[in-house]
Amino acid sequence: MLLSHLHPDLLEAGCDEAGRGCLAGSVYAAAVILPHTFQNEELNDSKQLTSARRYALRTLIEREALAWAVGIATAQEIDKINILNASILAMHRAVDGLQLRPQHLLIDGNRFKPYPHIPHTTIVKGDGKYLSIAAASILAKTYRDDYMDTLHKEYPAYDWTHNKGYGTPKHRNAIALHGFTPYHRLSFHLKEQRQLSFAF
Repeated sequence: MLLSHLHPDLLEAGCDEAGRGCLAGSVYAAAVILPHTFQNEELNDSKQLTSARRYALRTLIEREALAWAVGIATAQEIDKINILNASILAMHRAVDGLQLRPQHLLIDGNRFKPYPHIPHTTIVKGDGKYLSIAAASILAKTYRDDYMDTLHKEYPAYDWTHNKGYGTPKHRNAIALHGFTPYHRLSFHLKEQRQLSFAF
């Protein structure tokens, strides 16, 4: 069973991101403050859940959380400041959006830039250890999936409803055939782009 809080005496927000390794689309992050009494045995790292369970849990999280918010950083921002900094920026924006100000942040992973005036703790694989981080991973993942499904309608050749922007063979083949869209992270493709230019 996942732990409810690292500091039970503090108002604590869990933070996680989704889409960090994708070739296209914004990176999404979420911040979630759960009640101290919250428990749910089904809540876990979003990668361990089916899509149907993620969406069902999203409804529960949004209903039960004391506060929650989602933040994003665009592909253009990723290209400008790199994916690590963009992921942290998205998490900061999620914290910005919380209607309650947390007293402590639980961050999934081992890298983070301090949020002003709020202490934090980084936790490797935290989405499998703490409920609030698991909840944030579910919100970040489902809202990003919704966003990629919307982008698919604009650019169906890239199969984003299925790969969500990750570098599957079908996605990479579409890049070779049709080039990059405004949603692609060009900084992820510089080497590949040169190889393609020599191939034709």
